[in-house]
Amino acid sequence: MQQHIFNAMRGLNMIDGCKSAQVYSLNQMAGGGAAGGGGKEGFLQQLQEHLRVNSVRSRPHQRCQNVSQSSNGNSTTVAEALAAYGLPKADLIEPQIDPFLKFVDFVGVLADVYRRLENCPELERSEMYMEQCAIFRGLPDPKLFRRSLRSARQHAVDVHSKVVLSAWLRYERREDELLGVSAMDCSGRSMECPKGSLVSGYNPESVNDNCLCFRGGDEEGDLESDEECSTSLSYGGEVDDVVDDDDYDMWFCVGGDEVRCNRFKIASLSRPFKSMLYGNFVEAKKERIYFAQNGISAKAIKAAEVFSRIKSVDSFDPNVVLELLSFANRFCCDELKSACDVFLASLVGDIEMALQLIDYGLEETAHLLVAACLQVILREPSCSVQPNVLRHFCTSEALQRLAAVGHASFLLYNFLSLIAMEQNMKSNATVMLLERMGDCATKSWQKQLAFHQLGCVMLERREYKDAQKWFEAAFEAGHVYSLIGVARGKDKRGHKYKAFKLTNSLFSDYNPCGWMYQERALYSSGREKMMDLNTATEMDPTLSYPYKYRAVSMMEEDKIGVAISEVNKIIGFKVSPDCLELRAWFLISLGDYEGALTDVRALLTLDPHYMMFHGQMPGEQLVELLCNLVEQRDQADCWMQLYDRWSSVDDIGSLAVVHHMLAIDPGKSLLRFRQSLLLLRLNCHKAAMRSLRMARNHAASDHERLIYEGWILYDTGYREAAIAKAEKSISLQRSFEAFFLKAYVLSETTTDHESSFYVIKLLEEALRCPSDGLRKGQALSNLASIYVDVDKLDHAVDNYTNALTIKHTRAHQGLARVYHLKNLRKTAYDEMTKLIEKARDNASAYEKRSEYCDREMAKSDLSMATRLDPLRTYPYRYRAAVLMDDHKEAEAINELTRALAFKPDLQLLHLRSAFLDSIGDYVSTIRDCEAALCLDPNHSDTLELYRKAQKRAEEQKE
Repeated sequence: MQQHIFNAMRGLNMIDGCKSAQVYSLNQMAGGGAAGGGGKEGFLQQLQEHLRVNSVRSRPHQRCQNVSQSSNGNSTTVAEALAAYGLPKADLIEPQIDPFLKFVDFVGVLADVYRRLENCPELERSEMYMEQCAIFRGLPDPKLFRRSLRSARQHAVDVHSKVVLSAWLRYERREDELLGVSAMDCSGRSMECPKGSLVSGYNPESVNDNCLCFRGGDEEGDLESDEECSTSLSYGGEVDDVVDDDDYDMWFCVGGDEVRCNRFKIASLSRPFKSMLYGNFVEAKKERIYFAQNGISAKAIKAAEVFSRIKSVDSFDPNVVLELLSFANRFCCDELKSACDVFLASLVGDIEMALQLIDYGLEETAHLLVAACLQVILREPSCSVQPNVLRHFCTSEALQRLAAVGHASFLLYNFLSLIAMEQNMKSNATVMLLERMGDCATKSWQKQLAFHQLGCVMLERREYKDAQKWFEAAFEAGHVYSLIGVARGKDKRGHKYKAFKLTNSLFSDYNPCGWMYQERALYSSGREKMMDLNTATEMDPTLSYPYKYRAVSMMEEDKIGVAISEVNKIIGFKVSPDCLELRAWFLISLGDYEGALTDVRALLTLDPHYMMFHGQMPGEQLVELLCNLVEQRDQADCWMQLYDRWSSVDDIGSLAVVHHMLAIDPGKSLLRFRQSLLLLRLNCHKAAMRSLRMARNHAASDHERLIYEGWILYDTGYREAAIAKAEKSISLQRSFEAFFLKAYVLSETTTDHESSFYVIKLLEEALRCPSDGLRKGQALSNLASIYVDVDKLDHAVDNYTNALTIKHTRAHQGLARVYHLKNLRKTAYDEMTKLIEKARDNASAYEKRSEYCDREMAKSDLSMATRLDPLRTYPYRYRAAVLMDDHKEAEAINELTRALAFKPDLQLLHLRSAFLDSIGDYVSTIRDCEAALCLDPNHSDTLELYRKAQKRAEEQKE
């Protein structure tokens, strides 16, 4: 029966290709698949009725009706029901075109950016850092991008750039998703302070200071109070009769009102007034001047007269100040306009006020007022894509209005487009924002990014002609990677051979890359296609499409075990929803519903809104179906299962258990925190931060909330602020997590012995507080590691042993290190073997074991580590070093070059630069040093080598 179901699933036709990240599926089975009795037939009818009624095209977010089987349902029914969706078909799978800059010679690009950064004027550094941001955006480690973004903000000069970059930094932490945090809340850091962003000027050193909101608040209040007293103004703009009547020598008449004024002081407001009152105009000889035809009220004229004496508008009614702003614009009163601009900007504190005032600001070209309104809008990303907000940005007319007030920039539209693409890549708003981004692009890299992203969006919208046009524009601007978008557009329009020829031309014009082979494989077939895909994997093992294609091809040949093994290869080091979905399909066809449920739960942890099977079924619905076919577990059972998965270093399995536990108890912040730790271990940074934010939002107490806020700050680069949160949490209540957070951050930032002993004290305090075995095992392991650093090896052994007692399996690795330091190499090797036996297919374990054996065994272990996780760099460095020892310099350099093609890594670049230096290739040495310093400008060894190579290169020229 199982094989019959599998064949039925395979025999279906595809609705559409597997586009973007999701695995799309086949058409519904013609006969409904109801081969069984009445119960099965009813189940199938419900599922297929769901397909008809709840089509994703008409109701993309509607939850499915409950179609779960009763407890006596059997696995055959579910398999037949899911067969209605069908399996993916190899020929119609398609890789996504990455919507960011991608380069043929990435090392060369990094080196060029570093050189230009070092040589550019101080006031142009911010824009250079934004270019670096665009380059780093496509890298898997978000820390590089965030570091460059902070540097861009640090070197920002004008208010506009400060406003956008401060909002962008906040967006990277998704602070808008934190409950109880408003858009204009200040974190205490000058770099992101909403008030500080509205102050123009270049002061890169001040960004690390506490902002004005957190110092001198009382003084500021006193100053305002004194100022208010000195002006003797009431809120409505009336003035006490404290001015001598002799000071008045003219009147402005507005309707039936007369406003007494001092001619000289009014003339001092602007050159037009000076010319009118002291020039060759009739008004110069009149005591009463009629202002009725100017649309200015008597109250505004009175306010202008007061301003002419006290030079402040702070005590006027906001409506009066708005009228004053118009008055100042009309009569070129620059000082008055500036005062009105500053005052109105200070009123903008929420999105409602921002939307009310931005039109006034744009109409009256009030730069600071528009900046304040923009700040609120940009700090509320969910609001920035609403129609009533987008009208201020999307059209060409909106761009011109912003430009007139100095707030139209590539930076602004880059940020807005990022938000729009993440929320809805296919929307008209996304297209229009990207078009405006292109209009603002002046530099080559800006045009490349804007046009390439427009091509990606048009491709997603299936507007292939426009997609091809934009990709061609990006290619003409210098972005070679966009050429595959041109080819994709040609293929979609029925010109497959032209697409093949275009892709094939890349190999003769540029150095081949993995993505070139992958793309050419789309337009070939048979042996040539498979050869290109294999070469793509060899050159860049991080590309998921070749694995998926080979897996589905094997599935079509009934080699289901081999298909699962193939997709396991990439899931082992790069977890993604589409690959997990594909493996879940395969496991369902095998009848392994427990395994399929594990993958779907893990998938939903990465993307809670993921739609399975060509977007026709929410993932949560598939969980409900599969739950009826597996053993039911309560929360206590789940805890036991989590311990087992955790101790076997099964991170995906642990994620699935935590997902199940959260389904039972959704408000458990501790589980959300555990979820974030697992996701970080799997390098799923975005999902990890989302879980951490949810943990913070569900925190049951202030001290717990502070801990999660501390981890958010730490993960986004604010270590001192993270320590402050931990200390505040400890002051409220001593807890394991608060002490652990403080110890963890301090251990990352300090290396001296005194600090290490302080970290030991903190970890010991943490262990005295209540917690579960999973976390205590981690703390014991960390404590042992610090003991090793301070040469307390016996204490380290005790703590590692205690960690192993409570099933913290990773402690084997630390224990092996201690044995090695005690010159017990064989014992260390055996300890790592225990870890390998418990943690199946763990690349790290093989890598570490290689340190405790002879060269041949080490090479074998490192070969296995590379096979399991090609992103680990130590094996490449080891093999390269061995080749250098054997005087095979070219082979050693090639080994590092092979890894650098898909993993731009600081250590790899530094080692290759050292090898190049040893053979006298100083030009290449300098290039690699510059690329490495682009990744870490403070790497001391690289800086030293860089200076030496530059000196030698100069000597060589002479």
